[in-house]
Amino acid sequence: MSKVVLAFSGGADSSVLLHMAAEKFDEVYCLFFDYGQRHKKELDCTQKQLNSLKKSVEMLVIETPLNVLAPTSSLTNNNIATPDVREMRGEAQPKSYVAFRNMLFISYLLSYAEGIGADTVWYGAAQVDSLAGYWDGDSNFVDKINDVAALNREHRIKVEAPLLTMSKKEIILEGIRLGVKFSDTWTCYAGEDKADAYTPSSSLRLQGFAEAGYIDPIPYKQDLTNVWEKNKCKQIPYESYL
Repeated sequence: MSKVVLAFSGGADSSVLLHMAAEKFDEVYCLFFDYGQRHKKELDCTQKQLNSLKKSVEMLVIETPLNVLAPTSSLTNNNIATPDVREMRGEAQPKSYVAFRNMLFISYLLSYAEGIGADTVWYGAAQVDSLAGYWDGDSNFVDKINDVAALNREHRIKVEAPLLTMSKKEIILEGIRLGVKFSDTWTCYAGEDKADAYTPSSSLRLQGFAEAGYIDPIPYKQDLTNVWEKNKCKQIPYESYL
């Protein structure tokens, strides 16, 4: 019986990853990481996504205080302004980068996988992550993590990032194929009631929807009518809109 352990945040990418896993594996196990991030609205989306699946999925919430250990990111320190994509040119890494977050999370995932006898770990790094400056979201990082995991003398566990070869457009289209309700996902790092189109995460999400030809169903601070009209976007058939 095939088993997979994955990181699940309730964001658009990880929700697509969850549905992909449910389609491929017999058993799916998730970890949600509460690390002191300002955008905990994602947690509200996790149960809605789990409830939408046709199979039972176990999710554990892991608390790890990166806001105390690494308060160097706009995600873990409210005194650091959320990055604006219009002002990010030339930055080696965005201010939203959290120090060694992915390495820590994957260690938890590997530990959980070994504990339940799973041989596969998935995490949601996407093609655009390394382009946006996240060094722990590219194929080199995945390869090195697998080199470390391979040192385990008894348990062979493979770390995979299925979204790593997919553009945001492809991720959105895959999600629509799988029936992911994107209105029950949250991507924005700003931590507000409405998403801000100028944060890096929201900007990339919007680009994916626009290129896919669909309207993003979550509320934004900005009026995006021109974006949808310019790209001839339509509503996702099974979504309800505000």
